[in-house]
Amino acid sequence: MQKGEDGYFRTQVDLEDGIYQYKFRVQSKSGFLQPDEWVEVNDPYMTEMDRRTERGIVHVKNGQLLRDTYVWQHDGNPLPANHELVIYELHVADFVGGETGVADKFQRAIDKLDYLADLGVNAIELMPITEYAGDYRWGYLVRYYFAPESSYGTPEDLKRFVDECHARGIRVIMDGIFNHTDDQSPLLLIDRDYWYYHDKHYPDDPANYWGPEFNYDHYDENLDIRPAWSFFGDVVRYWVEEYHIDGIRYDAVRQLANYEFFSWLTQQVDNLVAGKKPFFHIAEHIPDTSDIIKPQGPFEACWHESFRFFVKDAVLGEPIPLEKLQEALDPRQQGYPHMGNVINYLATHDREHMIVELANEGIVHKEAFRRVKMAATLLMTAPGVPLIWMGDEFAQNTHKTITTLQPNPLRWSLLEQPLNQDLQDFYKRLIALRKKVPAFLTDEIDFFHGDPEARVLAYLRWNEAGSRAIVVVNLNGESFPQYTCPNAPPDTTWHDWQDDRAITVEAGNLALNLPGFTAKILVCTS
Repeated sequence: MQKGEDGYFRTQVDLEDGIYQYKFRVQSKSGFLQPDEWVEVNDPYMTEMDRRTERGIVHVKNGQLLRDTYVWQHDGNPLPANHELVIYELHVADFVGGETGVADKFQRAIDKLDYLADLGVNAIELMPITEYAGDYRWGYLVRYYFAPESSYGTPEDLKRFVDECHARGIRVIMDGIFNHTDDQSPLLLIDRDYWYYHDKHYPDDPANYWGPEFNYDHYDENLDIRPAWSFFGDVVRYWVEEYHIDGIRYDAVRQLANYEFFSWLTQQVDNLVAGKKPFFHIAEHIPDTSDIIKPQGPFEACWHESFRFFVKDAVLGEPIPLEKLQEALDPRQQGYPHMGNVINYLATHDREHMIVELANEGIVHKEAFRRVKMAATLLMTAPGVPLIWMGDEFAQNTHKTITTLQPNPLRWSLLEQPLNQDLQDFYKRLIALRKKVPAFLTDEIDFFHGDPEARVLAYLRWNEAGSRAIVVVNLNGESFPQYTCPNAPPDTTWHDWQDDRAITVEAGNLALNLPGFTAKILVCTS
């Protein structure tokens, strides 16, 4: 291979039509190897890997490279706007059963899309699907950035999955791991100090060091590029153009700590999709902060960890101040300009399911399900974009895995249990209500009643067109058969969303039966 002025090595080989495997043999410049030691590595830009031989794959037809023959069918389908999303986070292998050995997981995930569409989900956030070592991981130690995980299926299988999502009006958001790789990344084996920081970039946060970290400060004067910037610019352009993704969840933003790079990277994507379709740039920055949100920051939304933190405490019966819960329910009080700037959740891959949090405190059976319903009501009625961690909707009761190498499949059989099926139906109706009531898609929230002693909180959601809804939540184990909320919106006929029972407000007083740890939703009908 001959090195060009742009730094890339190339060669031309005449090949007959067929499928070929390849690797590179290079003299490494990485200090942890012998000086100029020859190593065999896969192409950092390879787009498909044979999982049996762990070599890159190229398809050749008529003397040209051919990635696949997939023809997109549903690119013209309208997709929901960012603020309208109900996101479902899933790990592909665990979502379809967790088994290893058969590379059919993208296809099996397609088979479950109707379930998600029926639930009301209109966006899927995929945990990392780029090639990693072995057949099962969470995927946060990426090895190859352009190749889909071969144990899930082929590139064509993934394209079909995205296309089938779009056929159902479901957007696809991918997890982008741009902070670090595993220790066998080809870039690291070729020249560590060219691509990575020599030492830990974030030395004061050793608990959150996951692998060699990319050096976004390094500038190559000879080529007039910042190598890490150039590489990930190619990565995101490839995934947007080749796989038609609709958003990126940027992992470990706090650890990467380079807003200049992220501003440039997100702009690369925006330039590609401008005028074509909606795209969502979501940051995982824990603890969450509005500083990373536009216009001062590079992102459109942030995972809202503080929402989960305070709602969890409320569900467990902790005596948190109502003011703190209000701040979590109203992101504007935390500096977020709009409801679409936060992704609210009760659990994620990094957090336990709420049913597990309750079980850890000895709260189980009907009592636990009642409290989970209360939490779900807050999730779907508070300002923000709701995210459901897979299985939350039917009370998946397994602990999150201690190691990312241990399968933790969804227990679909739980849907055969009455309490679990009832919870799933509750989620389905809640999501439908959220989509039906425009007030839930606005920034507007007014806390018109707070009772610290009884631990009752009431808020109004509204929009200027007249859509209104009231949420009253009892954060107390004690039931109140005839609780009165003063200062309620007057002169309005309200209906309980559960049974459509009419409820009137007299002289500003709203009287309700409030069982312990429940939330009531009232919808305006006039």
